[in-house]
Amino acid sequence: MSDVPFRRLSADLLLASCMAGFAVQGYGKTPELPNILWITSEDNSPLLGCYGDRYATTPHLDQLAAQGFLYTHAYANAPVSAPTRNTILTGVYACSGGHQHMRSRYTKSDVVRCYPELLRQLGYYCTNNPKEDYNIAPEQTKNIWDESGKTAHYRHRKPGQPFFAVFNSNITHESCLHKSLPEKQLRHQPDRVTLPPYHPDTPEIRHDWAQYYDKIEDMDAWVGNILQALEESGEAENTIVFYYGDHGGALCRSKRFTYESGTRVPLMVRIPEKYQHLYPAAQPGTKVDRLISFVDLSPTLLSITGIPIPEWMQGHAFLGEQTSPAPEYVYMFRGRMDERYDMTRAVRDKQYRYIRNYMPHRIYGQHVDYLWLAPSVRSWEQAFLAGKCNAMQAVFWNVKPPEELYDTENDPWEVHNLAADPACLPILLRMREANNRWMLAIFDTGFIPEGAYADIQAQMPMYDYMRTVSTGLPDIIATANMASDGNKTNLKRFIQQLKSENSTLRYWAATGLLILKEEAREAVPALKQSLNDPSPDVAIVAAEALYLLGETDAGINALLKTLQHPDIFVRTHALNVLDAINSNTDKVKNEIFAMKTASEKELRPMGYDMRMINKLINKYQWQ
Repeated sequence: MSDVPFRRLSADLLLASCMAGFAVQGYGKTPELPNILWITSEDNSPLLGCYGDRYATTPHLDQLAAQGFLYTHAYANAPVSAPTRNTILTGVYACSGGHQHMRSRYTKSDVVRCYPELLRQLGYYCTNNPKEDYNIAPEQTKNIWDESGKTAHYRHRKPGQPFFAVFNSNITHESCLHKSLPEKQLRHQPDRVTLPPYHPDTPEIRHDWAQYYDKIEDMDAWVGNILQALEESGEAENTIVFYYGDHGGALCRSKRFTYESGTRVPLMVRIPEKYQHLYPAAQPGTKVDRLISFVDLSPTLLSITGIPIPEWMQGHAFLGEQTSPAPEYVYMFRGRMDERYDMTRAVRDKQYRYIRNYMPHRIYGQHVDYLWLAPSVRSWEQAFLAGKCNAMQAVFWNVKPPEELYDTENDPWEVHNLAADPACLPILLRMREANNRWMLAIFDTGFIPEGAYADIQAQMPMYDYMRTVSTGLPDIIATANMASDGNKTNLKRFIQQLKSENSTLRYWAATGLLILKEEAREAVPALKQSLNDPSPDVAIVAAEALYLLGETDAGINALLKTLQHPDIFVRTHALNVLDAINSNTDKVKNEIFAMKTASEKELRPMGYDMRMINKLINKYQWQ
C-alpha cells in the first residue's frame, strides 16, 4: 500500500507551525516562497515537438521543456475536465469524494480543503484565470481565490507578495472541432496526418486531426505570450513555471476514455536557478520518467512551499522536501459522462495499462450529444454502419470485455488487448490486485449508483459517508468484479444477494444478472420482486434484465414508472436503458413526449434527462 499514502497530520496546526518557522515579515520574499505559475491547456495529449511529435508546431513549449524538466509519464486521473479539476484542487481522487460524475455539484467534505486556501494562509496571492469547473457545490469554492475570472492576474498583488497564478486556455478544447474550417485555411494538411489505427481513414477524421494540430500551434503561441509577460514583469527568476494539459486529446476515443490517449498529458516544470534545490534531476533540459498523476499536484505545491501535507491528501509530492518515493502505479477512473452512464477504473505502471470495465454490457461509443458535434465522430459512426471499418476500428462500436491489458510502451495506441493472453496472466493478476487495493484504500464512491447520492448528500457529503457509515465496500467491490466478469457460476450468489439489506450490493447483484442475459433465466422470479426495490437504480437494472429475458411488459412498465422519479439522475439512468433495449412502442413514445411536454411547460433547464429524451425522439424519428 506504499503507493497510496495516508498522512496522519493536522493540516491547520502544522500550517500554523510552518508559517511560524518561515517568520515571514510582511510579504518579503524568501527562497522558501517562490512564485508559482501554472499554465494549463484543455483536451490535449502530449502532441508536442518536445514529446517527439514531428508534425506538431510548438516552439514555445519545446523551449520551455529545454529550460526545465519534461515528465514522460504524467497522467490525468480522469479523462474529462471537471473530475480532473476536482482532483487537482483537493489532492483527493474525485471518485473518493463522490465527484467523479461529469457536471455534478455534490457537496465537498469540510475535512477536505482546497489548495488555494492553504497557500493564501501562507501569504500567497492566489489567482485563477478564468476557468473553475470543479464539480463541487459552487458555494464551497466561491471564496477560495483572491481573484478568479477573466481579469485575474498576479500583477494585482501587493508589492513583494508571492503569487500563485493559474492561466487556462480552451484553445485546444474539443469545441474547436465543432465547426470545420475550410481546408485552404489549415496550416497542417489533412493528407500528412498519421492516423491512429483505430480511426478509419475518412476525410472528416483527417480534417479534424489537421485542424486540431492547428489549434495546438495556436495554444503554443498563447503559452509564449504568458511566458513573455512573466519575463517583462521581472519575476521570471523568482517563479517556478508548470505547464500541463488537463487530460487527453479532443478526438474520439481520447477524452472521456481511460486509455493513454485520454489520460496521458504533457507536463513540464521550469525551476529558476535560485531554487535549484528543488531540481528533480541534475540539470534542466532533462526528461523525468517518474510516474505522476494529477492527484500529486496539490501535495507537490505544499511540499514546494513548506506546508505539511495533510492526511486527507492522497497523492505523492514529486518536488520539495516532502517528495515521496516514486509510486509503482498511477490510477484513473471514469463515471457518468454527461448523459451517459459507464464506469471504468484503470491502473498504469511504467509499461502496462490495466482497465476494468464495470459496465461491459454497454458499448464504448455511447452517443454523447456534445461529443457528436465533431464531424470526425459522426464520420466514424457512419463508416462503421456502412461496413467500412476493419476489426480494429469496429471495436469502439461494440460491447466491452470486463478487463483490458495493454503493453503501452510497445503498443502506444492500445489496440492489442492482452487480458486473455496466458503469458500475461501474472501481469494481469498483479494489476488487478493493485486496482482492488486502491479502490478500497480511497473508499471509492463510484460503486454506489448515482440515484442514491441525493439522499446520502441530504445527511452528509459522500466522502464522509464512506468513512463513517458501514457501507460494506469490500463485499460490494467483490460483487461488482464478479458481476462484470459475466460468469454463470455466480448466478445463485447474485440471486441471494438480491435479498441483501445493502442496496448497493443488490444493485451489483442485479447488474451481474443483467450481464448474464439468457444464462440468468433462473433469476426471473427474484428479478420481478426487485422491480419494487426501494432503490430505483436496482429496479431499473432488474427491469432491463427482465426485458432481455423476454419479460418485456414487466420491464417496460417498471422503466416508465421510474421516469416519474424526482431525481434527474434516476430518470437519466432509466432513459439510458430505454435507449439500450431499443424499445420503440407507442407506450414508450407517449411517455417520452409527456416528459418533454412537461419539461417545456415547467421551463425546466435543459438537463441530461432531456438530452436522452431528444436522443430517443431523433433515433426513432417520432413525430
